[in-house]
Amino acid sequence: MNFNRQIQTLDEFTIQQLRDFPEATGELSHLLRNIGLAAKRVNVEVNKAGLVDILGDAGTINVQGEEVKKLDVFANDQFTRVLHHGIACAGIASEELDDFVAFDDAKSINSKYVCLFDPLDGSANIDVNVSIGTIFSVYRRVTPVGTVVTREDFLQPGNQQVAAGYVVYGSSTMMVYATRRGVNGFTLDPSIGEWTLSHPDITCPDKGRIYSVNHGNFFKYDEGVRNYITACQQKDKTNGGPYTQRYIGSMVSDVHRNLIKGGIFMYPGTTGKPNGKLRLLYECNPFAFIVTKAGGRATNGTIPTLDVIPTELHQRSPFFVGSSRMMDELETYL
Repeated sequence: MNFNRQIQTLDEFTIQQLRDFPEATGELSHLLRNIGLAAKRVNVEVNKAGLVDILGDAGTINVQGEEVKKLDVFANDQFTRVLHHGIACAGIASEELDDFVAFDDAKSINSKYVCLFDPLDGSANIDVNVSIGTIFSVYRRVTPVGTVVTREDFLQPGNQQVAAGYVVYGSSTMMVYATRRGVNGFTLDPSIGEWTLSHPDITCPDKGRIYSVNHGNFFKYDEGVRNYITACQQKDKTNGGPYTQRYIGSMVSDVHRNLIKGGIFMYPGTTGKPNGKLRLLYECNPFAFIVTKAGGRATNGTIPTLDVIPTELHQRSPFFVGSSRMMDELETYL
């Protein structure tokens, strides 16, 4: 056993980052620590969801027309409250809310950042004990500091993100976040209740052998997508294979696995839903930013996801993200 192993907590990591940039105000670091606090609270409830009356449906329908789970409501409330009570967020937008929420107190209007999040991605899996997660992204506001934020602050292309991340509530609870400096992963140590640096400087392998797609929609996809999936199935040792399909149905878990091991995640449009199901602002942009900063790529099938100009808070988009060489191959089919 190595007793000299240095454990670095999230707070220690962000403080070290501030030392490297003396001109930094620390506002972004404070915002990320607030997100970590909210995630710890959600993690407690996720772990005991089967024992209390918080698992199952809340009986309402969200703006996407989907049934809201009780843990969805709890998670949305926790992230909203923590960010509102902090000193680094001027407003939030959530997948669970019809519109953005502007924080109009004196401290918040002087904050530089807004935060967008999917409080509990994969919540359809809650009742069957499959890993779920939280996705978030942070933008520098475009309206003047000292005023109340507007819709303009949230409808920015993904290439304007200053940070993005996700939390996986699984066999261990892990938070991965990216800034323009790189991608780092922190695992929650339940013995001390702290996020500890476990995956420094994450780099996505440029090629993998995993493709993640909902094969049940195969005949609803465009011909190019169908041809690529067929090519993945036909891979053998002579052409870079064999490939393996892995699809959990929880986007956080699927993309996290492919980020670490190498692979490609696809959620194309279908004949009935040409724009797909995933939300550009709450799911596609954050993961596109993270994977791109780790060396991978992301596209909507036509242009890089990060270059899409959003027009709606709940805009949907086809999404392809993963290892760079696998993305190159995919695009020859698209």
